[in-house]
Amino acid sequence: MEFRPVKLASLSAGDENRESSTLRAFTVLEHIAAAEVPPTLEELTRAIGLPKPTIFRILRLLVRGGVVQREVQAKRYLVGERISALALDVQMRSPRRRERRAILSRLVEAIGETCNFTMLDGTDVLYLERVETSANIRLHMKTGSRVPLHCTASGKLLLSELPLTQVRRLLGAGPLPRYTQRTIVSMSALEEELSKIRASGVGTDIGEYLVDSVCLAVPVRDAQARMCAAVAVHGPAPRMTLKKGYGFLPAMKSAAAAIAATFDPVSASNAPAPLRRRADSSRKDKAA
Repeated sequence: MEFRPVKLASLSAGDENRESSTLRAFTVLEHIAAAEVPPTLEELTRAIGLPKPTIFRILRLLVRGGVVQREVQAKRYLVGERISALALDVQMRSPRRRERRAILSRLVEAIGETCNFTMLDGTDVLYLERVETSANIRLHMKTGSRVPLHCTASGKLLLSELPLTQVRRLLGAGPLPRYTQRTIVSMSALEEELSKIRASGVGTDIGEYLVDSVCLAVPVRDAQARMCAAVAVHGPAPRMTLKKGYGFLPAMKSAAAAIAATFDPVSASNAPAPLRRRADSSRKDKAA
């Protein structure tokens, strides 16, 4: 079900008089959070339909409370750290979390490697959910772990859909932190890599963050087709290879679509059928 922020100007005079200041502030916050590009005061005024001085007073209050932040040079408004933290808490304690973990568990059973459900959080990738493989050799991390954006499969995938100006704002001018000899440390090289990922729709990491590890990530998209998260697989080399990972992509994309359905109650009934117990390509690799 698509949710559209209320345009207060369309309400009757009696209804508008009954709107509390809290609800008006929430409406302003909705528009800022939903905007593809951080909006200006003028854009918010046109979109919401309240007088410009009223919108300005609400914004000033939200900025003072850390709920919204203002880009000084561009004079645009974006969600602040306080509301980002709240959104993260909501996701970590979502009633749908058990359902998402079950989807990841079926994926791990199908492909035989550790899988993660990740989101962008500030300048990090956050593991919202993680299910480990039963294999003896595996990469040990836990739910709630954070990893860098510029050298992980999920991180580069999530960055690939952002405007380059926002990527530079998140990461700085460089050089970027080096974790292994394969880490991309220059912004120009990273931007070239993001262009390739944007075209393929698959994020990869071959030993860029951890030596002798191979990772792939596919997007989780919301009802508006925006990338809101990622499903990733990773494993130790030589057991895990990029070629083997590409064989996992159909199962990963099916899992990503199933997780996406948990964000939208209407589409939940249209979620993909349960994953098969083991992908054909995985069986062949294990037999080999």
